[in-house]
Amino acid sequence: MKWLKLNADQIRKGQVPRMTIIDFQKRKASGLPISIVTSYDAWSARIIADSDVDCILVGDSAAMITHGYSSTIPADISMMVTHIAAVRRGAPDSLIIGDLPFLSVRMGLTEAVKNIGTLIRAGANAVKLEGADGNFELITHITQSGVPVMGHIGLTPQSINVLGGYKVQGRGEAAAAKLNEDARALEESGCFAIVLEAVPSELAKRISDALIIPVIGIGAGAGADGQVLVLQDLLGLNTQFTPKFVRKFLDGARLIRKALNRYHEEVIKKAFPLEEESYE
Repeated sequence: MKWLKLNADQIRKGQVPRMTIIDFQKRKASGLPISIVTSYDAWSARIIADSDVDCILVGDSAAMITHGYSSTIPADISMMVTHIAAVRRGAPDSLIIGDLPFLSVRMGLTEAVKNIGTLIRAGANAVKLEGADGNFELITHITQSGVPVMGHIGLTPQSINVLGGYKVQGRGEAAAAKLNEDARALEESGCFAIVLEAVPSELAKRISDALIIPVIGIGAGAGADGQVLVLQDLLGLNTQFTPKFVRKFLDGARLIRKALNRYHEEVIKKAFPLEEESYE
């Protein structure tokens, strides 16, 4: 369990390797959970890369967090390329997973492979694909083509119109059985990991125990093999809505407002800039 001894300073000095795709399964076998955080730009990616967080997800949640849309559906390949490239510039050595946006792999195999290749060339090391039904052959083809794929089942935000809202998934015997079946099929298709979103914790634990590959939870309890959170959520910057599964590790919005108000006050008082902050 060498990862227990890792820290950002060691990684910066090159004393230990950054996490790779093959480390996901090793981490599950070791029992040490995996931490993933979203990023959509260079400055936040640089901070994450300087932390102990294992890897970065450039999620299609960028459509909501950065662009102000009410869902992830407006995200497209062009948007994802812009954000992935920015994150890669900010975190040149980090493991970056890029989200495949709405319908980007549903217009035929040729178009799907083209879109996936575009995200990889933009800087992603792997791609994340929402949903199971209809994706198994594609996942096998992609992984055999040299692209690591992370699955995503449970609450899949791109299917929000079908699901009827942001609701917990997997409740009831039939729904739980379907998630179990999908998880096994995604593993067999070649996924290196699976995101399980908004499902009962007991079910998430059962699925994790049944798989060799790690299950990354978001609203799936502590029984998963790792966790992923949106950076703005964990920093307390999202003041509009906080899902039950989000823990705010910082009251970021309050701190930023405080800094802005202090800046405003010192500008009004002409206390900023000082002589040492000015050019002769």
